Amino acid sequence: MTDQGVRRTVTQVPAQACDAASDSAGEVAPCGPGEPSPGTAEGGISAPASAASDAPSQPVPGQGAPLLGTAGEPVPDGPGEPLPDEPEAAALASPPTVSPAARRRAERRAERVTAGAAELERRLADLLRGGLISAGQSGPALWEETAARMVDAQAPGLANRVRDLGALASAGVGADAPVRLLEECALLHLLAQAWLRRDRLPEPLAATVRSRVGLTASPEGPAIRDDWLVLAQYDTSDSRLITRRIWLHGTVSGRTALLLSYGAPGRAPDLALPAGLAVDAELTPYPGAGQPRTALTERFGAPAPTTVRPPGTTTSGALARYGAALRDDPWRESVPVTLERVVPVPDGDGWQLADADEDQALPVGAAARSRPGLWRLVALSGGAPVRVFGECGPRGFTPLAAWPQGPGEAVPLC
Repeated sequence: MTDQGVRRTVTQVPAQACDAASDSAGEVAPCGPGEPSPGTAEGGISAPASAASDAPSQPVPGQGAPLLGTAGEPVPDGPGEPLPDEPEAAALASPPTVSPAARRRAERRAERVTAGAAELERRLADLLRGGLISAGQSGPALWEETAARMVDAQAPGLANRVRDLGALASAGVGADAPVRLLEECALLHLLAQAWLRRDRLPEPLAATVRSRVGLTASPEGPAIRDDWLVLAQYDTSDSRLITRRIWLHGTVSGRTALLLSYGAPGRAPDLALPAGLAVDAELTPYPGAGQPRTALTERFGAPAPTTVRPPGTTTSGALARYGAALRDDPWRESVPVTLERVVPVPDGDGWQLADADEDQALPVGAAARSRPGLWRLVALSGGAPVRVFGECGPRGFTPLAAWPQGPGEAVPLC
């Protein structure tokens, strides 16, 4: 077994920060000894006495900086992807010319998001001051009210994270529930602080923060033409929309890219690329540090069968890739990884992917254990090593596609 599910401690994080700006973005603004916070509510995120529209009493670094984005759409659930593109969405990176009216709108929205982030910081401080164990006793009303305040502040990404935090607090299942709640509170605090101090961050990391807060971006060059192997395609849904994720591997560039497509509830997204095929296409990446998302710019032919397989790595290499991705994007929930030679084996009530060449293994995530794809993987392996593509994160590895060691087509697992 591995320690991939263990998050870093407070003392370990600064030591692993990629630079001083990233380190300073996570600093905590201390409260004075015994200083009460306004509007504290027992056992949950509190409602401060002042409204979210009230500006912070002290100037906030980065407030009023020009920032372009759309206003207030919901953010899809999932591993932190940006919102669906809309025609009115402006580019996160400043274009050569920006009209004065657009710049004023961007500045006003940045001010609203800043006010919302400052209010969220106050509420998180009230939550921690009241104690995490009693957080679940407050019920969903306070969490939903806090999420609504973030929507009013035009920060839908913060709103979604608050809802997830409320669901985690209400569930309270397992001995590690308070630990997980504290971890998610810390990540939400880090995101709010990163927004408030975005003017101190390197531009790629600042673009990631804008995306995580919930602002849309436009793809920006250079475009990459390649024969793209379709690794996996799967859908997730909620009450607002259906999100389709398509993972691709460039056979020449060696790049792993993500395509996102959206559909209304009850309607499948239009874009569909069956796993195991290859397509000659041009993709344009989105801005952001380590951002895998791309836009499909042009296709030069229909998807066709291929014998190409993505190169793989070991289980320890997969963990190293996830750690490197966290340096660029601390809110990353998973990274795409192909494991070269692994064998699915039982592990108590669960499963793990044991490395055939190392004395290490990755646990299969809880969600994947309940899907039929796991049994297809077990049948494909038959006790022999197989090549597996999936998503590796702190809660385990989610298999999405597999190939036998000998000749054979890709087997979808999702």
